[in-house]
Amino acid sequence: MEEFNYQPEGSLSQDYARSFIKSVYTYMFAALTISGVVSYFIGNNAPLMASLFLTASGGVSIFFYVVLFSPLLISFAMAGGLNKFSIGTLTALFVAYAVLLGMSLSVLFMAYSTATLGTTFLLTAGSFGFMAVLGYTTKTDLTKFGSLLYMLLFGVIIASVVNMFMNSSGFDYVISLVSVFIFTGLVAYEMQMIKNMAYQAQMDGTMRQKLALFAGFQLYLTFVNLFLSLLRLLGNRN
Repeated sequence: MEEFNYQPEGSLSQDYARSFIKSVYTYMFAALTISGVVSYFIGNNAPLMASLFLTASGGVSIFFYVVLFSPLLISFAMAGGLNKFSIGTLTALFVAYAVLLGMSLSVLFMAYSTATLGTTFLLTAGSFGFMAVLGYTTKTDLTKFGSLLYMLLFGVIIASVVNMFMNSSGFDYVISLVSVFIFTGLVAYEMQMIKNMAYQAQMDGTMRQKLALFAGFQLYLTFVNLFLSLLRLLGNRN
């Protein structure tokens, strides 16, 4: 996300800034709702899940891999096309991402009970809300902290790939623990960046709308990753 410095003098009004932040959270909650509904619907319909993700012989279908990896391509397209794409195109990509991610998350219903998923979601929401308030209200500049978190995230990704071959439960626990720390911290960092962005007067209406969508997209991804990290750390598999 592009970073902006907070400059109270000559900034937009408080109401305008709050309107921007409201738009950010509207996009975020819309994406979470779409993903949640899609994942619940497919995850609780075994025949539908089998028809989507399994072949006639019982193997994993090509469509499963399309669903699994397409969101990555969409996220790159959104980031690269922020200035070039229209708000309509970005919104369509945003919705497509939420649907595809919801489809891939549906497999969680095979591994965890609905009660476990619900409890973890509430825990994620509580942690997210607390850190968002902290990031919004703190006077400390979190830029260096955010940079450190992204470096740690890169290390976690590498460690996760390595553990795919090691298959160490202890190493997986450590990765999950570090991931919870990373994504919890990123909530505060991203919220501060969004607050700073909201007070910029240099953006026209269309660009503000695009940035609100992209900021909501980033918070949505952070929420989902925090949820998955907590689930791996605390959830009891069926």
